[in-house]
Amino acid sequence: MNIHDTIAAVATPPGRGGVGIVRISGTEAEAIARHLFRTDGPLTSLASHRLYHGRIHSPETGEPIDEVLLVLMKAPRSYTGEDVVEIHGHGGPVLLRTLLAEILGAGARPAEPGEFTRRAFLNGRMDLAQAEAVADLIDARSAPAATLALGHLEGRLSRAVEGLYARTTDMLVLLEAAIDFGEEGETALDAGALAARFGEILEDLRTLLGTYAAGRVRREGFRVVITGRPNVGKSSLLNRLLGEERAIVTPFPGTTRDFIEETLLIEGIPFRLTDTAGIRTPEDAIEQAGVAMVRRRLSHADAVLLLLDGSMPLTPEDEALLGEMHGRPTVIAVNKADLPHVLAEDRLHAFRPLHPPLWISAKTGEGIDALKALLYAASCGGEPATRDGALIGNLRHKLALEAAKTHLERGGEALERRVSPEFIALDVRDALQSLGEITGRTASPEILDKIFAGFCIGK
Repeated sequence: MNIHDTIAAVATPPGRGGVGIVRISGTEAEAIARHLFRTDGPLTSLASHRLYHGRIHSPETGEPIDEVLLVLMKAPRSYTGEDVVEIHGHGGPVLLRTLLAEILGAGARPAEPGEFTRRAFLNGRMDLAQAEAVADLIDARSAPAATLALGHLEGRLSRAVEGLYARTTDMLVLLEAAIDFGEEGETALDAGALAARFGEILEDLRTLLGTYAAGRVRREGFRVVITGRPNVGKSSLLNRLLGEERAIVTPFPGTTRDFIEETLLIEGIPFRLTDTAGIRTPEDAIEQAGVAMVRRRLSHADAVLLLLDGSMPLTPEDEALLGEMHGRPTVIAVNKADLPHVLAEDRLHAFRPLHPPLWISAKTGEGIDALKALLYAASCGGEPATRDGALIGNLRHKLALEAAKTHLERGGEALERRVSPEFIALDVRDALQSLGEITGRTASPEILDKIFAGFCIGK
């Protein structure tokens, strides 16, 4: 990838639309636009950040290709920090492909995925956390996810991380001064004051890390696995929650052999519901494989919705499942509330559920709103945002913060043991390296390649 090339790509999604946009960025963007663009009157110059109406013509044939609006954004006041031209034409796939081909023929090259945003990062228009927020904002599937991404794009997380970085740098300065002048006795290391600084930074690091559960739920959704023995009504419950016939319902056990995953919004939070095969002693190899997959899904769930049949007594299979859920975040629902209540609730108390069992009816809808409220409450178990409202929801950010915390904890312990400042400084430098990976100060080219490869072309 040559960042000095002029690049171009269609910036709007594939398919037909009222408007389609082609974006050009680089030193030759204006010259390419002038080569292809014609107006009804004389065009002596293109002023920055002003829309012009005209047509794109083929230089070879002189024939018009499309009627467009064109805007030039001169560096550095553009998305990439370079000269950027956007051509707003009609959103037909053929028109956009033809327009892009003419731009490439005039000297641009096709942009790689995320290359516009990568140039914005390299040119100092945004840091790496903000660049990632661009992709998150585009991919957001709920209002909370979009709000979280917009906060990151506006720099809320970056400011929190940069504050930690600056304070950690101040500690390193004190340590290096003690190293440089320690032999002359000119600078004594105040171990007590430095230990207090370690403690304050670590406290704020832990607070920021504590927001990950809440941030990840907003960014990715809350994973709920519906489980229970066969024929308790799991598929019927999924259909009732979704308000549509998504899963096949029959009176025969073992109907559900594979996973069915759907998303349900509750109070704006996306809940990723997974309907699973009933857990029982398998009758064949296929069912055995299905039950094994269910247990793997349960291990990765944010919460388990355990469904029981209230029209019959608790069975050994139910009791085995209740035992397996011990220590897991579990919502217990007792289905078939429209039938005579046979299941004895006192039998459930021995399993110490987190809440009283909720009686519902997947058939009539009784208790469904209360069940949604319970699921929503389970999703709000993460720590609140930091004082400045920063939340993390990205695993890369979490791992980097955890690494910084580990290095600072090790440095603080070394300080308590009165280890030489040189060795404490090594831990502090490693912490700075980890913090810098979040905003891009210390991110390697491999990290950048991985992040921007996940972007769409044109952004």
